[in-house]
Amino acid sequence: MNYRHGYHAGNFADVLKHVALVELLRLLTAKDKKLFVLDTHAGAGGYDLEGGEALRTGEAATGIIRLCAAGRADMPAPVVRYLAAVAAYDRKFGRPRRQLGHYPGSPRLIRLALRAGDRFVACEFQPREALALKREFAGDRAVEVRQADGYQALKALLPPPERRGLMLIDPPFEAADEFERLLRALRHGLRRFATGCYAVWYPVKDTAATDFAGALAALALKQLTLELRLGGPVEPSGLAACALAVINPPWKFEQAMREALPWIAERLGHGVRAIVRAGSASAPVPAPEP
Repeated sequence: MNYRHGYHAGNFADVLKHVALVELLRLLTAKDKKLFVLDTHAGAGGYDLEGGEALRTGEAATGIIRLCAAGRADMPAPVVRYLAAVAAYDRKFGRPRRQLGHYPGSPRLIRLALRAGDRFVACEFQPREALALKREFAGDRAVEVRQADGYQALKALLPPPERRGLMLIDPPFEAADEFERLLRALRHGLRRFATGCYAVWYPVKDTAATDFAGALAALALKQLTLELRLGGPVEPSGLAACALAVINPPWKFEQAMREALPWIAERLGHGVRAIVRAGSASAPVPAPEP
């Protein structure tokens, strides 16, 4: 499949991934100890929702745009924090809008959460995306941008001297053997840094994803998998479901996601389902009472 970030900025997969990322960063930075963050497939950093790539698919309209339009009265705290981070990035562009115009990629959300003394390395292999990422953070000494293979970065940078770390692994899934490469990289990373927190995004499209989830469950005892599944018909080439597996999640993360995901699923549209899978047990998260 082709999952280049620019075409899908702000869609339901980004909503799942980024609400979890913002919450992970909040919980991991609550301790008064330095944190290392690695984004292995960082993309361009931020995206223009009125640009050609985003408009070509229009996926933000049924993702972040729909969520922004939801009422705030009963909004879970993790969603409030996520939307605040998205709005803060959009305000950087200065032009008042009736609708969100720019969406932050994971590097921008990570940068917003960094404290003095934390360290962030953002890797992007594609030259054009890497150049955009370098421009996004030009002059920012808190961010190290590398045009590099993110899987190789896991080998080179782990274990970090900080001894505390969050590794976001969000491949584009353009290679036929992506699941195999991802699993090998995770095994290597965990051998080098078993106590790190790893957040791994993947599409749920066929048996390859099922096989990967099974292999992933055997890697670490402490993990949580989050899923969003769309309702209704989806184009054969489109994405109907995705997951974020979090190995070694911090305390209270599961509780936060069990509050946030059903609320998000209900607001994204009829038939959207949220699933939380802890360890080997899997159960849909019930929608909140109306």
